[in-house]
Amino acid sequence: MNTLHDNQFNRFIPQEPALQEAARIAIEDSLKVKRDERVLIVSNPSGDVSLISQALFDAVIRVRARPVLIYQPVKTQMDFADPVVIEAFKARPDVFISMSAEKLGKDEAGITRPYQHGTTQYDHIFHLQLYGEKTSRAFWSPSTNLESFIRTVPIDYTLLAQRCNAIKNILDRAAAVRVTAPGGTNVYIGLKGRLAKSDDGDFSRPGTGGNLPAGETFISPENGTAQGIIAFDGSISLHDRDILIHEPIRCTLEGGYITAIEGGEEARELLKTITMAEGQAAEYEKAGRLPAGSGAIYAKNARNIGEMGIGLNPLARITGNMLEDEKAFRTCHFAVGHNYDEDAPALIHLDGLVKDPTIVAIFEDGREQLIEEARELRI
Repeated sequence: MNTLHDNQFNRFIPQEPALQEAARIAIEDSLKVKRDERVLIVSNPSGDVSLISQALFDAVIRVRARPVLIYQPVKTQMDFADPVVIEAFKARPDVFISMSAEKLGKDEAGITRPYQHGTTQYDHIFHLQLYGEKTSRAFWSPSTNLESFIRTVPIDYTLLAQRCNAIKNILDRAAAVRVTAPGGTNVYIGLKGRLAKSDDGDFSRPGTGGNLPAGETFISPENGTAQGIIAFDGSISLHDRDILIHEPIRCTLEGGYITAIEGGEEARELLKTITMAEGQAAEYEKAGRLPAGSGAIYAKNARNIGEMGIGLNPLARITGNMLEDEKAFRTCHFAVGHNYDEDAPALIHLDGLVKDPTIVAIFEDGREQLIEEARELRI
């Protein structure tokens, strides 16, 4: 008869205690996995994420739940997930974990024929189950590594939740935000009709999910409202990797879209990724991978500003790994591409970091409230 020990990777590949503890926190404290729940983990046979996935598998076994671990080749923002991965979602797992060297991968069937739930369309079965049907809960850790996971997961989640929720309450009531920063950022973003989301590490209820490491409050801008200059000066995501920024990337925004990109080599890399996404949108439509008539929409939104977020994890640092970078204190980030309200689809979502921002919420009656200034939270 098999025992719990027989079914654990640690029996064959010893895990350091710090990794086991971080995995335990993720499974028992963040997801609160219960006995007999079905947990789907998708990873890659790639160094650190494979080892972390094995530790998570073992942590699920220890609470007497039912894990399944699937490996697929590494996927970038522009790739499709393996069909076996998409089929696994149809078994309706209670919990899903994406522990990927890059990304989970797009849902080819969902992009071609989006899933409908109520009035909202979803182009990935994972998003349908998490945000639409709310039948699962999840976390995802793209491009993480052992050192970062071990260092940034064991934090004070009670304090994090207080900070996340305080900022969410402000953004939910605001009509707009204005962000300025020493690196040259000066941007106005409308928020009417939008609600913020808190990545506070509590993914214990169906319909909840976010990153581990956790630690941000973020919101989708009101479409067509972003105006001004964003000067990315920390790090930024490209289609196949994250990079540190040595010369600021200056993006001019008009009507919600990037109209000009200036800077050095990093700026050219960003433009290359955006141009690739624009071109592939047309190719995907031609090949039947996007619904007829949607290629132009996906291409246009490759220059959309799809997110504004505020980093709140006190142990996160700017390392060139966006999963961690965007959680760092004294930073905010903006994403180029698709948003989280499912009304600005694109093939990319490129987070870019702005250091030492001053963030001001603007209310309908003209009142203003400081959220962050002079490297300190003002909430």
